[in-house]
Amino acid sequence: MRFSCLLLLFIALTVRADEMTAPRQRWAESPHGPMLTRILPPGFEPKMLPEPASSGASLTLRYCVQCHNLANPAMHDRGRWPSVVERMVLRMQGRGNLGRLMAEMMAGVVAPSPEETKTITAYLRRHAQRALDPKKIPEVNTPAGEPFRLACNQCHVLPDPQRHTAEEWPAVVARMQRNMEWANRVVGSQPIPGEPQLRVEDINAFLARYARKSNR
Repeated sequence: MRFSCLLLLFIALTVRADEMTAPRQRWAESPHGPMLTRILPPGFEPKMLPEPASSGASLTLRYCVQCHNLANPAMHDRGRWPSVVERMVLRMQGRGNLGRLMAEMMAGVVAPSPEETKTITAYLRRHAQRALDPKKIPEVNTPAGEPFRLACNQCHVLPDPQRHTAEEWPAVVARMQRNMEWANRVVGSQPIPGEPQLRVEDINAFLARYARKSNR
């Protein structure tokens, strides 16, 4: 029984690896490849998807990586995902905002069916970013919360510290820092006059104060 489960897991991971390989090959051969690879940062891998065995995760991986690196469902909050998915489906159909160029860029891309689109949207909303409630954590609007507020607001809503434990947050923050460096956003690695210096240790300390309690 255990061998069968391991075999199924190996097959699933192999299939997912293939789903990532094909689009990257297409990007490498496309004159629009550099534009596609710059849409989202790398680093979020299929094994990191929540509910990895669900149809929502499988469909998200199948369709979304055709055009860019895999998106973390926590990239947007629940209210934002429906419009994002709608816009992405139009682009996969070659009907995006770049006219003929979009149709050329989407050559060979397959768009999800209406039913699959509903499944993807529901999955992304279920695992979307939970926004911090400033009424519950007023410190976010004080100098102590400023490094966290300035860093995270650059890319998405402020995440609820309860999403992770104090032990888990440093790895998440490190990944976000790599994303900001990739996107050439403010990370505070070098002091520049007039730019806020975002100390990672201050961000982690703020999150730890309000993080979800560990089960250990």
